[in-house]
Amino acid sequence: MLVYNRLTVNSGMLEAIEYYAFQGVFFLRLTIHQHFIASFISIVIILQLGACASKQPQVPLPESLARKHLIVDTHIDVPYRLHKLYEDVTIATENGDFDYPRAKAGGLDAVFMSIYIPSSVDALGQPGIDLANTLIDLVEGIAKQAPDKFVVSYCTQDVFAAHSAGKIAMPMGMENGGPMLPSGNLAHFYQRGIRYVTLAHAKSNAISDSSYDENEAWNGLSEAGAAFIQQLNNTGIMVDISHVSDKAFWQVIKLSKTPIIASHSSARHFTAGFQRNMSDAMIKALGEQGGVIQINYGSNFLTQKAQDYGKAVRDYRKQYSADHQLAEDSEALKSAMSLYLADKPYPYASLSDVLDHIDHVVSITGVKHVGLGSDYDGVGDSLPTGLKDVASYPKLIGGLQQRGYNEDEIALILGGNLMRIWQTVEAYALQKGNPPLCKARH
Repeated sequence: MLVYNRLTVNSGMLEAIEYYAFQGVFFLRLTIHQHFIASFISIVIILQLGACASKQPQVPLPESLARKHLIVDTHIDVPYRLHKLYEDVTIATENGDFDYPRAKAGGLDAVFMSIYIPSSVDALGQPGIDLANTLIDLVEGIAKQAPDKFVVSYCTQDVFAAHSAGKIAMPMGMENGGPMLPSGNLAHFYQRGIRYVTLAHAKSNAISDSSYDENEAWNGLSEAGAAFIQQLNNTGIMVDISHVSDKAFWQVIKLSKTPIIASHSSARHFTAGFQRNMSDAMIKALGEQGGVIQINYGSNFLTQKAQDYGKAVRDYRKQYSADHQLAEDSEALKSAMSLYLADKPYPYASLSDVLDHIDHVVSITGVKHVGLGSDYDGVGDSLPTGLKDVASYPKLIGGLQQRGYNEDEIALILGGNLMRIWQTVEAYALQKGNPPLCKARH
């Protein structure tokens, strides 16, 4: 049914108003006095621009994206933190960077619990193996204490299932692979849930040279370490090159049949000479091989200013100790350092610095090869302003939006890239006759 009406005005700008109504749709036509036409055109243009602006899609709130998309952080040192000073992380804690309430507030879905073995302990042999089992026991204890909140996850399928159930998935990675090298230990620790292995830590070990160790015992990988890469591939465990020397990295790139990860590293471009971070050439090769670099949040991983500060502190400590003939653990040295640090506050990095590292990796190798490996509970009081604990992932998401990343790209950075690589590693092991050992089969 068509409804039509016309109203003659004869005053001001308007000469007449007409409106039509047809099948629930209304049309309005204004007849303008001739000498007002130019002004009216300007008004129409302004209104049209406003209408176009109103049709622009709404940008999702960071909090909604944190709830919607899988967030995977590949390196959080909760087990070793609890080993040193136990707290119940299933509820709010006074210390540390991680607990359940903060993780849920931040939208964290999967946390790779770091089974960290200090180099000094690994060098002792059996004590390193015992510590690894103790830390895994701690992770399993968290899940047993709060099965409605946490679940130990053994494969990608487990992580997705936990996400659907609203639980926090806890896969595990071993930081320092020394305990896995003796015969039979790889199978044992795979059975217990280790799904990536950081080959070395602060010192060269039986597998690989370390980026922190000037004594490069193997010029990269040991013979046993080279064979170990193939064993990890065939078993379905991701190879992690964080902490290894540059020579070891290039050897791993050639040897590994599956994409590799850097579970908690950043870009050396911003920290000249800091070999613990990855060079542009390494980042490029990692991407071409299909891998991913998970950005570390520690300020000394992010800025040259923090690097320089750390060196100045170490130099002052060394000089003061020598001048006054003080032992490293002396109260006089501790007092002197307290006074020094009080006068020279730490130069914390910022959210912007983390975003700069992500942007830099993307500029080299694309958005499919970068993710998050915060090192929460592992880098002490050096976390960036704005990213102090696991509640802060929405702030990172908001920063990514401001840098121009769309929702699909943000989803890749948050966890999509890491999960793709893990699935690829599982698929390769399946071809070798080793299907994923998921929770249902555990």
